[in-house]
Amino acid sequence: MDARATLSDRLADVRGRIAAACARAGRSPGDVTLVAVTKYVSTEVAALLPELGVADLGESRPQELWKKAEAVPAARWHLIGHLQRNKLDRTAPLVSLVHSVDSDRVLDALAAFGNKRGAPVRVLLEVNCSREAAKGGFSPDAVPVVGDRAVSLLGVELCGLMTMAAYSDDPDDARPTFAELRRLRDALRTRTGLALPELSMGMSGDFEVAVEEGATLVRIGSTLFEGMGEPD
Repeated sequence: MDARATLSDRLADVRGRIAAACARAGRSPGDVTLVAVTKYVSTEVAALLPELGVADLGESRPQELWKKAEAVPAARWHLIGHLQRNKLDRTAPLVSLVHSVDSDRVLDALAAFGNKRGAPVRVLLEVNCSREAAKGGFSPDAVPVVGDRAVSLLGVELCGLMTMAAYSDDPDDARPTFAELRRLRDALRTRTGLALPELSMGMSGDFEVAVEEGATLVRIGSTLFEGMGEPD
């Protein structure tokens, strides 16, 4: 089976699983956006996605995003990994959403860029709800204060929150992490008066639980692309 047919079958399976999770939670599948994470595949494979109806593509490494955004201009690109400030000016114009604002310094740098270009950068605050030392992001306790700061910065548009759950063989172990992010978003929504529509949570191993807990953006890589090759 060729790459296009394989990817089409896998997309159909993932979409079906998202729809089933939405049904269990009383949600509409239209409320959940699949972000296909292309960091382990070539530009040729990534270019198949818009043709198959997936317009939202994610990259964790800015250099890889630069290359693929040039090759796949039809996509809406999402940065899901850490953004170094020395790569910001080249990266920010290419992305529709930065999921991984993980420090005040990155937040301020993005705000400065948005002010300079005259249009805010759409961002999510990354929150370390799993409380793992190896993961980045703001502590849950910091979210109210950081949210207030983000609202005060004209160069960014705060759209919601993002997290990653701890790895586990049991997807349900991620449920408390995702539920906490939703509660933090709801509290910040009340505090700021902003809509904060986005919750970016859930990856290949736990996205169904994330959808049940309110995810609006799920970041799927290996489930779609396993065995389809390394990037060029």
